[in-house]
Amino acid sequence: MSASRRSGTTDELGPDEPERGGPEGSDGGGFDLLAALLDGMDAALCAFDVDGVVTHWNREAERILGWTAAEAVGRHGFAGWAVRKADAEEIEGRLLSAMHAPGRQVHEFALLTKDGGRVLVRTQSAAVRGPDGKPAGLYCAFSEVHAQIDLERSIALSEALFEDASWGVVLVDVDLRPAVVNAHAARSLGTGRTAVLGRPLGELLAQGVEELEGALAHVLAEGAPPAPAEMWVSVRTPEGEKRRCWRSGFLRLASPLTEEPVPLGVGWLFQDITESKQVEQEAAQLRFRTHQLHRAARAAAECEDPAEAATVHLDFALAGFADHALIDRIALIGGEAADGTADDGDGPIRLVRAAATPSGAPGPSVLAGQAGLPVRYGDGHPAVQCVERAGSVRASAGSYAAEQAQEWAVQRRWPPDSVHALCAVLRSRGRTLGVVTFLRGAGRSQFERTDAMYAEDVAARIATALDLAALGK
Repeated sequence: MSASRRSGTTDELGPDEPERGGPEGSDGGGFDLLAALLDGMDAALCAFDVDGVVTHWNREAERILGWTAAEAVGRHGFAGWAVRKADAEEIEGRLLSAMHAPGRQVHEFALLTKDGGRVLVRTQSAAVRGPDGKPAGLYCAFSEVHAQIDLERSIALSEALFEDASWGVVLVDVDLRPAVVNAHAARSLGTGRTAVLGRPLGELLAQGVEELEGALAHVLAEGAPPAPAEMWVSVRTPEGEKRRCWRSGFLRLASPLTEEPVPLGVGWLFQDITESKQVEQEAAQLRFRTHQLHRAARAAAECEDPAEAATVHLDFALAGFADHALIDRIALIGGEAADGTADDGDGPIRLVRAAATPSGAPGPSVLAGQAGLPVRYGDGHPAVQCVERAGSVRASAGSYAAEQAQEWAVQRRWPPDSVHALCAVLRSRGRTLGVVTFLRGAGRSQFERTDAMYAEDVAARIATALDLAALGK
């Protein structure tokens, strides 16, 4: 809206007010400032004097209705040009009633555009009072109803996301630090909604922070990715680190108040899918292991030597399961010669190496020689415990440093890079024949109960092959 009669508006609520006194041009700066302020408003605005004559009309009003300020200012009311004559009395009465009412009044009605169309608008009207406190006119701000509804929906959606959403919602600023989080996200991050604000993501996540920050930086620079991403992270909690999988979506946020998009940050929405991913992984793992057992059985069936068949089962079991494997057969139980087929006894257990995978470069397992020298396992060794219990035994170096973990493995006569072990007993025809040991390095996780079940399945096949080999001697 302009702020002078020369451009179609006046600077006061009356089109015929005489010019103020003072030096020439003394009010020009104020008029220009008022015009700039009103024309820069996002809402359409018009004003009326006490007689209902239009005194102000800004550019947004011109955009919505098509009438310029020069065409609108000076008209009496809206009748015949901005509203239909049949509706003019009611609409003008509702508008002008704000002049004598406290506060603002909100109305919705249809206005006419210059080309004859109709626009449903929502108005807010309030009185403008003079120095004596009496009404001097009123102003009316209005916007298209659908635009107002869109705004209200956006605000409602934002509030719902940050209060009631079942997804985690985090607004990350350009420094990649959380600026706003909802309750679900705070719980997922293991902290409170205010405690997380402004903190580096590295203080909240033990693992996966590099991948997450890389994704956020990419979105700031390039925009949102075309599809959600699945990220595994470890969350720091008072109880320790928790491994979680989050399906994440990202949105680049830009200011709507600038002509060129200026990034405000990134909207990060995520859902915890850890349980479903674990179910998927377990199902895929089960299918793979079943397939490996099937392949091993077919390959072992082609071996003439049953001892070689035992190593075939061992090699197929290693794929995706362990880094090293050992087969030890019982050499002596209770002083009785066992040659791999002796009955269980109560005496000390001595184990002889039957086969092993190379401890250096990867390769197929190799049968041991015929010397029959016992492996120097100490009391309480996991392999010895496995034979004594006739059940699986798991062991791990835990949180030892690298040197301590290496010493832990060497003391147990295992390859130095071993940090996790799983021993499964070899039994056939009701007798214990020995033990098979699977070993993992630091790059793998500890053996779980499901791993023990798979190892026991493999051990049963190896035991059958070793039993058959002993019978053939």
